[in-house]
Amino acid sequence: MTAQLPSKNISADQAIAALSTQAQPRVSDAEMRQAVRTLLIGLGEDPDREGLLDTPKRVVKALKFLTSGYNQSLDELLNGAIFHENTNEMVLVRDIDLFSSCEHHILPILGRAHVAYIPNGKVIGLSKVARICEMYARRLQVQERLTAQIADALQGLLQPQGVAVVVEATHMCMVMRGVQKPGSWTVTSAMKGVFADDARTRQEFMSLIRHSPAFH
Repeated sequence: MTAQLPSKNISADQAIAALSTQAQPRVSDAEMRQAVRTLLIGLGEDPDREGLLDTPKRVVKALKFLTSGYNQSLDELLNGAIFHENTNEMVLVRDIDLFSSCEHHILPILGRAHVAYIPNGKVIGLSKVARICEMYARRLQVQERLTAQIADALQGLLQPQGVAVVVEATHMCMVMRGVQKPGSWTVTSAMKGVFADDARTRQEFMSLIRHSPAFH
């Protein structure tokens, strides 16, 4: 489920409502556990042997946690933490750890997000920046969409002068299978407002987040 970016001419409350996303389960836990049992049988395993007896329950619980972002919404996450502040200097939160799952193979995506915005009369609680990143990461994702969703959310909520998001990640679908290239990493970016229009502002942001990527 993807929220639509709201118009610039609506209130903050309307922007939050427009960006809010929340999905309801379509199947029961029992049905999900049975699906895991079927997968185990298809892999040649015996789901009734001692070591696998509780595996379907554990897998369902783990997947629900790893995709818990589907059951979160921006209005609940923010809890009113948008404040009026007369400042126009860059706000940057860098090195936000991200743990997501590739929607093509449901394998881990591990990385970091760097998020900046230049206020236009409103700021957001710093911890909420990290929570927004986590909410969108805790879904089945592609890195390009994850990056855009973080930028769109901040742009819609704060209507700032600009937003910049860079995500650096390594994908286990490339490391553990397929081309099997450990150490490879992917960088995606989304630039809005002055970050897209002003090369000096964009360069300042890029220089502040520059480092040698290392994922463990």
